[in-house]
Order: sequence, then structure tokens, then C-alpha cells
Amino acid sequence: MYVGWFKQYNKGSIGLVGGKNANLGEMINANIRVPPGFAVTTDAYRDVLRQSGIDTQIYRILSRVHSSEDISPINQASEEIRHLIESIAMPPEIEEPVESYYQSLGEQCGMAAPQVSVRSSATAEDLPTASFAGQQDTYLWVREQDELKRKIIKCWASLFTPRAISYRIKMGFPHEKVLISVGVQKMVNAKIAGVIFTLNPANGDPSKIAVSGSWGLGETVVSGEVTPDEFLVDKITLEIVRRTISPKAIECIVDEEGKLVTREVPSERQDITCLSDEEIIELARVVKLIEQHYGAGQDIEWAIDKHLSFPDNVFILQSRAETVWTQRERASLVKPGESGMGYLASMFGADRKLR
Repeated sequence: MYVGWFKQYNKGSIGLVGGKNANLGEMINANIRVPPGFAVTTDAYRDVLRQSGIDTQIYRILSRVHSSEDISPINQASEEIRHLIESIAMPPEIEEPVESYYQSLGEQCGMAAPQVSVRSSATAEDLPTASFAGQQDTYLWVREQDELKRKIIKCWASLFTPRAISYRIKMGFPHEKVLISVGVQKMVNAKIAGVIFTLNPANGDPSKIAVSGSWGLGETVVSGEVTPDEFLVDKITLEIVRRTISPKAIECIVDEEGKLVTREVPSERQDITCLSDEEIIELARVVKLIEQHYGAGQDIEWAIDKHLSFPDNVFILQSRAETVWTQRERASLVKPGESGMGYLASMFGADRKLR
């Protein structure tokens, strides 16, 4: 099966649709508000490479790279491989379902040519033990079928960016074992967007939720182009315990021609909070449910649609395991095989008695 709706998949589907798409399906099935969309599976990527005969060429090129530090060979390999993949024509058995699902997505959304994001979703992505985030391509505000198909192929090719090649070598992931799926998701016409950690990223405190947001699409927050507003929320009471309002000079928006542009934020909006208290609390409530569902800290992207009413305008765009604090094992004070009393005794010295 080459194409399927997100809702058909779950966290057990990583091998078929990659980490990002598997998590989207998992959240949809957990009744989290996620924009609709579909996945082009790893079977499509694998079969395209095999049928075109370039799979052996790719691994022959990669065999010239021996270390994650070989910058020049990695760059050369990346350029050659991406050119090979981007030269492929999408075969009819994949092209036809992609067109059909895109048309069906438009019917669901009430538009002939829905604006979509096209996101890479690798099978080694969003793992709790390794951070592959951001290594493959994402394309926003894609419209019409021909453009969509071109972006899907570019996402396939992005499995071989220099950064991705180097990281797989460093982490010991065999190139041939990592496949890529592509997610096609209805765009949220965001008035505000950002990221959330279901713990305090400054100190790992799991009793707090950290919300960061700014005007427009979330790319300015993720890329670090703007310092976002930040809010710390108590996870139990959902009380906002800290607010940091930053000057937000730019925002990423879609102009009247449907193109992504970065523009200056009007002066009257630069220094005011981008989120209302009810929006902050709703986001905290939703991400708390996501963390409970996964049973681990999460790194979440969100957006608030400018054309819908609260709370139906609050969307979760993706969720991945938080990979810094949740992977740190708290050092045990008591050594393996030692009793608590033995520990206390050692604290007072071997020749001293507890009183």
C-alpha cells in the first residue's frame, strides 16, 4: 500500500510511515485535534528506488564515505544522490493514489486545491534515543498536484542531506535500514504558532509545561529568528506561573498570492502577548493529555488558526519524544546491592556509628 490516511496508522506503524506520521495517526486516534492528511509510505520510496535501479548506485556512492567527519566526501555523496533521486519520474502506481488522496483531502476541506505541508517522516526519526529532527526537508503551503508530487520526490531525496548522512554514520544507523515516508497535511492558516515542552526545558522539572509562541507560522520560532513569548504552566492546576513577553519584530505569513513571506510585525503587536490566557490553558490541557497517552515527556509543535473559533482553532501539528531530560537517568544515591542503612553509614565514615 503506497498511500493511506493518517488515521490508519499508530505508533506501531513507524516502519511503514516513519516517526512523524505514525505519531500524527496515534494522536488522531487518541482524539487530539490534528489537521487531516495522508502519508506516502516507505514502500513507495523503497519500490521507486528499486524499480529505477538507483538503489545500488546510492549505496555504492555512500561506500566512499568512511567517517562522520569526512565533510567533503559527505557533501559530494549527498549532491550526487539527491540529483539521482530528484531525476526520477513518479511511477503511475504511486502518482495515481497521491492525486486521488489529495483530491479527497480537498473535498474534506471544502476546496479544490487545498494548501498542504509536505513533511519528511523517516523511520529513524522522532525516536526517544536519538534526535533526527530537522534533518530532512519540509515544504509549506504547497498547492496543486504537480507541485505536490515534486515536493514528495524532494522529500525522498532529503534522506541524504549531508547532515543526515553524517548523523547516521555517527549513531551507527545503516543507511539501507533507514527509509522515508512523506506526510501531506492540511495547512493551518496560523495567526500564532510555536512549540511546547511537557516539562521545563531549563531544568527538567516534570511538574511544569513550557509554552513558547509568536505571531504567524511557527518557522520563526523553530529557526530562532524571533525570541518568542514564553509561559510556564503548572501541570496539575494549569495555573500560569510565569510569563515572559518578548519583542516579536517579524512573522512568517502567507501573502495574497499564496506565497510564504517574512514581514515586520506592526508596532502595536510587537510588545504584547501573542496568546490569551484561555489559549495557553487549552494548549496546556491538550499537551498534558498527549504526555499521558505516550507516558513520557513530549516536544510538541502547535498552531492557532486565524479563521476558526476557539477552541476549534487550536491544533497540534506534531509531537515527538523529548530527548534531553527524559533520557537522563537520575543518579542513584544508593549503590547497587547496598542497603539504605549502608548508604547512611558510608556518609558518616566507616569507623563511625549511627546515633
